[in-house]
Amino acid sequence: MLLEFNEKTVADEARALEARYGNLEPMDVIELAIDHLFNEEIAVVSSFGAESSVLLHMIAQIDRATPVLFLETGKHFPATLRYRDQLVGDLGLTDVHDIHPLKQSLKDEDPFGALSMTNKDRCCYIRKVEPMARAVAPYRAWMTGRKQFQASTRTALPVFESVGERVRINPLAHWTSADLKAYMTAHELPPHPLVAEGYRSIGCMPCTQPVKDGEDDRAGRWAGTDKIECGIHLTGLTDQLSNISLTDSNL
Repeated sequence: MLLEFNEKTVADEARALEARYGNLEPMDVIELAIDHLFNEEIAVVSSFGAESSVLLHMIAQIDRATPVLFLETGKHFPATLRYRDQLVGDLGLTDVHDIHPLKQSLKDEDPFGALSMTNKDRCCYIRKVEPMARAVAPYRAWMTGRKQFQASTRTALPVFESVGERVRINPLAHWTSADLKAYMTAHELPPHPLVAEGYRSIGCMPCTQPVKDGEDDRAGRWAGTDKIECGIHLTGLTDQLSNISLTDSNL
């Protein structure tokens, strides 16, 4: 099948990019991706969370018109939405998109906005995974702010990886918490307001709480459950995108 061939080709491409460029500094990775590898067919996905200012600042140095995709789940902390607006203004980002869940999905499956209490996986699917697939579908590649140190599930995170027919790029994969803090200090980047309250990974309000000393940065996400990822970085997104080829993704 053509799709299978394309996915294999992109997987091979991602492995080659990782072998050749995976050890570059983040700014070099971003410039390479935006100006040479993918040109106008690349975006960045940002949660505008605890450390989001670093990647967004770097991207703004290369091209402020790079599309920024924000999953507006309808469940964010008000502080996150204010922080998003602040960073967009401070960094001069000119192409920011709020990606919303489908209205019909919310009406059918979460009419009272309480799905996170009874089925967290399904809540994440309709508020994050499906919207994310729609958001990145028009692009050949997208960047994220994920790092290896954030959780045990990310210790082997590469800089370049394939997701079906597309390439996902994690420029900060090898950076440490100290690297991020040093960069934020050097460039006088404002912290997310909730960091001062002990939040080190900030997602939707119902499923996020402060992190205790000694816990990894994502321990406050879905605390008390077996859930460790929302799904947008797991196979759910790949499965969703497998139904949207690059030739028919003009959404």
